[in-house]
Amino acid sequence: MWLLAAFIGIPLIEIALFIQVGGLLGLWPTLLIVVLTAIAGTALVRSQGISALGNIQRSIDRLDNPTGPLAHGAMILVSGVLLLTPGFFTDAIGFALLVPAVRERVIAEILRRVEVHRVRTGEAEPEFRNRPRGPGVIDGEFHEIDPDSIPPRRGDAPSGWTRD
Repeated sequence: MWLLAAFIGIPLIEIALFIQVGGLLGLWPTLLIVVLTAIAGTALVRSQGISALGNIQRSIDRLDNPTGPLAHGAMILVSGVLLLTPGFFTDAIGFALLVPAVRERVIAEILRRVEVHRVRTGEAEPEFRNRPRGPGVIDGEFHEIDPDSIPPRRGDAPSGWTRD
């Protein structure tokens, strides 16, 4: 029901604001404000979106829970959609979502209403966190096999991958 109210209420609010602002400033200044807020909002969303992607990547690299950075990224995406939608009300909400403190409050309110279930990997996780990582480290398991203990198959020719 609230979705229907939003689909009806938001356009009505936007129309009323366009009439009020257009009556005060005139047609062209009103349209110029709408275009400028879309351009400014796009630039802000782009810079904050790149920062959010970096935060997500760092969280994953550290094997931390990425839900916080992902939630901020989603809010920035919603902000971009609202800022590209023509209107003063949607622009105000879009710009508000670009403020990290507002995003934190919205995320906290959503989490208050949503039940979150977490899955843990158990004992393997601490072992995995202590392994060395870096560009020169390859993590793997191996079993050494004595080549003399493998019986040759008929018709097999040396592959070049074995020692003679």
